[in-house]
This record gives sequence, structure tokens and C-alpha cells, in this order.
Amino acid sequence: STNRQRFQAELMNVLNEQNLALKSALVHALVSELGEHDDDGEPVTKAGKPEPNTALRDTENVPWDQVIHEYLEREVKPFVPDAWIDESKTKEGAEIPFTRHFYKYVPPRPLEEIDRDLDEVLGRIRARLGQVEA
Repeated sequence: STNRQRFQAELMNVLNEQNLALKSALVHALVSELGEHDDDGEPVTKAGKPEPNTALRDTENVPWDQVIHEYLEREVKPFVPDAWIDESKTKEGAEIPFTRHFYKYVPPRPLEEIDRDLDEVLGRIRARLGQVEA
């Protein structure tokens, strides 16, 4: 058994001693929040499959002409040897960088022009405040 399983068993004992019955989702949340990650610890599994550490989750944009599993072996595994693909989260799609293709640079107005506009607006505000005070 892993440290996590022992911790969960001890937590359940404490809850039972206090006559507290919690749903499994809440127990799982408690274990996740109260436990701490151990890089040297044994992998946590659920139904024989490793449970992902959500803090380490990452995504990759794989080019269309690449096979996903080959890309993983070539580009990811050298840096993260225990990485795997969660097939339930795999999506196909395309990214269209609209800004790169359609953006037209418009230089900002000169600073002197902006200062003039601000002075004009502040003058109108001062005039209205003067009317309110009068």
C-alpha cells in the first residue's frame, strides 16, 4: 500500500470515530488537500492506472502531420520520462492566429495631443465643479 492509502485509511478511522460519514468525493478532496506530494513516493494508482498529479498537467500542440504518440516519445519523454497521454482529453483542432494575420498597427496619438485633450476635459470638469459650488 502507498502512503496515500495509509493516510486515507487513517483519515477514515478518525472520521468513523467521530461518527462522520462523508461522500467519497469529499474524502478524496480532503486527501488531496491535506496530503503533500512526494517526488520519491510510489505512484498512486486507481483501478491499475496511474492517477495524474494535476499540478504537473500540461498540454502540447502537436502539428497536423505528426502522429501524437511518436511526438510524445520524441519531444516530451526525453524531458518527462513518465509522461503519458490521457486519451479522454485529446482534442483535434486548429489554432488560427487572427492577430498575426490581420493586425494592422496604428501608432498612438502624439503625447502633446493627448495632454491637450486631458487639459480640455479637466477644464470642463473644473468649470462644472465651480457651478456646483456656486
